[in-house]
Order: sequence, then C-alpha cells, then structure tokens
Amino acid sequence: MTELKNDRFLRALMRQPVDQTPVWMMRQAGRYLPEYRATRAQAGDFMSLCKNAELACEVTIQPLERYPLDAAILFSDILTIPDAMGCGLYFEAGEGPRFSHPVRTAADIDRLPVPPMADALDYVMNAVKTIRRELNGRVPLIGFSGSPWTLATYMIEGAGSKEYRYAKGLMYSDPGALHALLEKLAAAVTDYLNAQIAAGAQAVQIFDTWGGVLTEPAYREFSLKYMESIVQGLVREADGRPVPVILFTKGGGQWLEAMADTGCDALGLDWTVDLGQCRERVGNRVALQGNLDPSVLFGNDEQVRREVERVLTSFGSHPGHVFNLGHGINQHVDPSRPATMIKAVQEISRALHAGTN
Repeated sequence: MTELKNDRFLRALMRQPVDQTPVWMMRQAGRYLPEYRATRAQAGDFMSLCKNAELACEVTIQPLERYPLDAAILFSDILTIPDAMGCGLYFEAGEGPRFSHPVRTAADIDRLPVPPMADALDYVMNAVKTIRRELNGRVPLIGFSGSPWTLATYMIEGAGSKEYRYAKGLMYSDPGALHALLEKLAAAVTDYLNAQIAAGAQAVQIFDTWGGVLTEPAYREFSLKYMESIVQGLVREADGRPVPVILFTKGGGQWLEAMADTGCDALGLDWTVDLGQCRERVGNRVALQGNLDPSVLFGNDEQVRREVERVLTSFGSHPGHVFNLGHGINQHVDPSRPATMIKAVQEISRALHAGTN
C-alpha cells in the first residue's frame, strides 16, 4: 500500500482539521488545456481516449503537472453505464453524446441487461489501476458516476435535452416503468462505484446533473431515493481508511438537508447558493464542496482572487470544506486563471486555518 503524501482532500471530506483548504476542479482534465487537446487528438476521439488506460491516465495527471491540486479525478464519462447496457453511446461532433437505442417504454426497460460492471467496463477499472500506480501516492484519486436519474434522462431522451419531454413524460405517464429503470441503474451504479473502489478509487462522487429540473416531490421520489440506495450499498473503507462519498445535485440547493440524510460524507454545491448559509443548514453532518461560479475564471486575476476570498470567508475556518467550482470548468478559460484561483485558495485558507489545528 503506497503511503498517501497529500491527504488533505480526504481529511476535509471527513471533517478533520487541515492546514489549508484542499482544492480540485470538476472537469479539470479537459479542453481548456492544450496538452489535453493534443492527447485527445492522438487518441482519435473521446471514447477512444476513455478506453485507452495509458492515455486516460495521462490526461488525468496533466492538470496536476500544471497546478498544485489536492486530488485527481478519473478521466471517463458519466454515460459509460448506459453504453454497457446496450444503448449504443456515440458522440456527434458539436452535438454531444447520443444513443442509438433510446429506452422509452416498459418493454425497452425490461429488456435492458445489467452486466457486472467490473467486466463490462473493464477499461475503466484498468484506467483506475493505471492512474493509482502513476500517482504513486501523490494525491487521492476520485472515482465517479452519474446518478440514476441523470443517466435515465440521457437514455430516455437519446441525447441531451432542455425540456426532458420523454423522460418527464415517462415519469408522469408510466412512473412504474421509470422506477424499474432507476432500480436497474441504481444497482449498476452501486456495482460500478464499488468496482472503482476495488480498483483503487479513494473517494467517489455521484453527479446528479439534472436532478435540479425536478419538482421537490419528484426529486425525492425519482432521484434522491436512488442515490440514497447507492450510498447505502457502497464499500466505505479501503486500504485501511474511509472512502468518502460526495453527492452533487446541480440546482439542488433547496434539498441539502434531505441529501445529508442519505448517509453521504459530503455535498457538492453549485454557485447559486451561499456556502456559509449551507453550512449553517447542515451543521457538522457533512462536509461541503464548492462553490465558485466557473464564469469567475473569465475575470482578471484581481476579480478571481476577490471571489475566492468571498467563498472561503463565507465558509470560515470550520473543518469540512473542499474548494471547487460550482460546475465544470469552461473549455474557453485561459489556463492561467486556475493557477490564480488555486494560489488564492492556498494563501487565503492558510490564514483562515492558522491556529485551528
């Protein structure tokens, strides 16, 4: 077992004291980095990059070579599970992900297989193992999955959507069919994340990207219920230390207390909520992750530093904060801006945490 040289990310998730607030960025391995674009071109296309363990490892580590981040996140895609279930994932240039075989009826759902994810998605596990080896204890590795509801929206719509005509249509016209799909997906996500943990992931995050489009009753019934099932089914310890679980519902700030009730260790927050108010609402029950508006990185260095200070000051010197963006970094951001952000997080948070350890 390789000793972890920097564990402040894991310590913060477990609400333990740290010398400075740990920081990583959602989508930190992405198109804003010229080195990522070069490796993706070498791979040929996005899924080929995901399926090549050495190249997936390379792009996972690229941001750490450029910035002093406190965690690496597996390079993969949230839609690997529907692809493994036979939905035929492909990417249309300029159009994003699409599925050859959308799932829109109870019969479609009944036919869906749920294969063992360690086998069906062995390329993901190979990437996790390769990344852990190459990190050599430098920082923890985060594994992840989409939430059942978010995966279901893509599977039912057949692509991304702004209206969720088919997904919400199924929810209201045949809720039993949607529940059957979500049950399959919850089992698959639990299996998938446990396989990532077995392969070496040291924390996991569930991305509920589209939970915020639901009404409160629908969110609890069709999204939160299944995320709680996953949390309860995950392996929570490996290599002699806890494996924290982070839930992130974009647009879910109104449901934080209910999300904290799932038994997760941390909640990711988007930029639409006040971090300090969220901490008051959940108290010491969970850590919080976030929540700088990604668009702040289009500002100048002074503006970036000012907004970083606002976020950090809002949370205060309490344990249990991981600094992050409120969503993924934009592909058009100047790569120098994250460096400014991270330096500000480190300098300002060191002063905040001084005397608390």
